[in-house]
Amino acid sequence: MTATLLAGSLVLATSCGTAPPAERASSVTPAKPPVVSSPVTTTSPKDPKPVKPTGDAINVRKIRWTKAKAVSKGKKVQLTWWSGVEPCTVLDRVKVKETGRKVTITLYEGASPKAKNVSCIMVAIEKTTTVKLKKPLGKRKIVDGAKA
Repeated sequence: MTATLLAGSLVLATSCGTAPPAERASSVTPAKPPVVSSPVTTTSPKDPKPVKPTGDAINVRKIRWTKAKAVSKGKKVQLTWWSGVEPCTVLDRVKVKETGRKVTITLYEGASPKAKNVSCIMVAIEKTTTVKLKKPLGKRKIVDGAKA
């Protein structure tokens, strides 16, 4: 036991055991290692799912694409976007408007007529489609028609 006088007060300090507290804490090992769990992940395809316009969707609306890149020496543009599962969400059509300075591409999605009386799950799927241009892209800018 240690007694110390501090500013008129008597402070008593006591301890048990043979090792200092820091050594006792580090020498204790758990009986079982801690349980480590990793988060559950769902597997998804690494590449976007290629789709073609159906032309028969209902409740059609414009949808924004996330990526556009020139392919086939600039004669085509490959578009990528996030969408829902089929038949609940299908690509109806793609509208391409070309000028000397830009190429405006608009995607239209809707539900397939086959989706009647079908339960639709809310899962995002990355999809892709490729459109042919009238003339090579060159230095023209690609614009998303759904943003306008």
